[in-house]
Parts: sequence; structure tokens; C-alpha cells
Amino acid sequence: MSAEREARLYRWSELPTDVPMALLERRRVIGRQAMISHVLLKKGCFVPAHSHENEQFTCVLQGKLRFGLGDDKSPNRHEVVAVAGEVIHLPSLVPHSAEALEETLVLDVFSPPSATTGIDEKGTQARGH
Repeated sequence: MSAEREARLYRWSELPTDVPMALLERRRVIGRQAMISHVLLKKGCFVPAHSHENEQFTCVLQGKLRFGLGDDKSPNRHEVVAVAGEVIHLPSLVPHSAEALEETLVLDVFSPPSATTGIDEKGTQARGH
């Protein structure tokens, strides 16, 4: 069996953390067809409106996250607040923003995987654990 077809165990605490924007820390496991990100957003963290080719599922594990859904200038733009135990599904190319109303921990699942997502800014800082 090839190495890429073997199961592998990861520990979030042992993965490197990167800081793609202020008030946000992320750890990721990237596979061939999907990736999962462990994301901690500090209270007040704001992810500006963006969209991406990836389909995204955001599973809120703790805290409260307000999503703006739709284009900023669209009359159809609306907000949804997701709390612990809830999942929001963002289909490909749906514009969205997010704001942490309190310290919030989420698991983001993206398919297909990509090196960057809507939260990546130039000058990303990475630090290992």
C-alpha cells in the first residue's frame, strides 16, 4: 500500500500553528481531497467578506460566530449566528464574512483542499509546537 493511502493519526496539539490574520490561530491537516482546520478566533476577530472555490463546512465547537452571507452590496445579504453544536455549510463561491462574538473554536472542513483560504494574508506567521 502506498504511503498516501495509509491511515494516519494527528494530534492538534502537535501540529504547527499559523496566524494568518490578527486574533486568529489555525492548525491544519491537508489531505488529497479535503482538509480540516482547527481554528481559534479571539473575541472581536473579523474575517472580511470573501469567497473561494472550496466548499466549506464550519463546525462551531465552542463560542459564537456571526456570519454575513452574500455579497456586501446585495439586498439579499443576511446574517446568521452559529453557536456551539451548530454547523454552517458554505457552498463554493458563496461570499461570506465572520465575526467572533466571543472566543470561538471551530473546525473548518474544505473540499477540495488548498494552500490558502479566505483568511490568508501576506506575511502569514507560522510557529511550531
